[in-house]
Amino acid sequence: MHTWPNLLSSSPTGPGHPSHRMPEGPELHLASDFVNEACRELVFGGCVEKSPVSRNPEVPFESSAYHISALARGKELRLTLSPLPGAQPPRGPLALVFRFGMTGSFQLVPSDALPPHAHLRFYTAPPGPRLALCFVDIRRFGHWDLGGKWQPGRGPCVLLEYEQFRENVLRNLADKAFDRPICEALLDQRFFNGIGNYLRAEILYRLRIPPFEKARTVLEALQQRRPSPELTLSQKIRAKLQNPDLLELCHSVPKEVVQLGGSWTLGAQSPHSNPRRHSRVGAWESRERGLRPQDPPTPSATVSCRGQVPQEEIQGSTEGS
Repeated sequence: MHTWPNLLSSSPTGPGHPSHRMPEGPELHLASDFVNEACRELVFGGCVEKSPVSRNPEVPFESSAYHISALARGKELRLTLSPLPGAQPPRGPLALVFRFGMTGSFQLVPSDALPPHAHLRFYTAPPGPRLALCFVDIRRFGHWDLGGKWQPGRGPCVLLEYEQFRENVLRNLADKAFDRPICEALLDQRFFNGIGNYLRAEILYRLRIPPFEKARTVLEALQQRRPSPELTLSQKIRAKLQNPDLLELCHSVPKEVVQLGGSWTLGAQSPHSNPRRHSRVGAWESRERGLRPQDPPTPSATVSCRGQVPQEEIQGSTEGS
């Protein structure tokens, strides 16, 4: 029987030591928080600048004064550029949806000290020191789309839309995605939007679920799970907290990562870096490895080289972003 170990480690992270895990739902959520906090008092101006090596689309936006805000959902982040009243030329807001690929992150830096691989750059307007909010992506698997629409086919967010997420899974157990091992089904973004390698490893480890158990077998048991009507409300809540099921852990484990504070967005260039958070989140660094060395790799562990999140990821066949 294959079991997944708890892969806690003390690998270095924090300022100067960015996390090496692929960004998943919590990292996108933290990136959104970082952008909103770092840019709250900033006014941006001018054109959006794209690096010449990026294959992503140009961003046809120019404004003398605009604000930037962010919202995350699962493994996607929406960035909204909102012109201020009186800004020139007159125009409406523009939204972009980012998928981070393997190494995407946002950094706020001085404009004369851009980090390598800063593929999209938003500059602040004068007066004051000129800063740049950069989308940094070393491996260039990240992608952005214009228009602000979430990618079709992705399910509800495991972090922010728990009730809808749970209902979506249990309502669709007849889908052929659940014929596959649970370790593969957990990567299907139609049902587990925000879950990736290190999260699935932690969830299956905590519940001692063999990773190659059929997904439907694991999840069908949750349809019959009902608390005893004789329990009081406080007893029901206590029982739920003490004995969470797989779908509840798909919500609570990402929340734990957010509470620890990630290192994908709070890097050395960020004025909001918190070394204590970095040292604590270092314990998560190896979770994405999932299987022991002697275990066979799952077919889902593939990487697309098309410069964007592959469509197959939505169907659960890649671990993607």
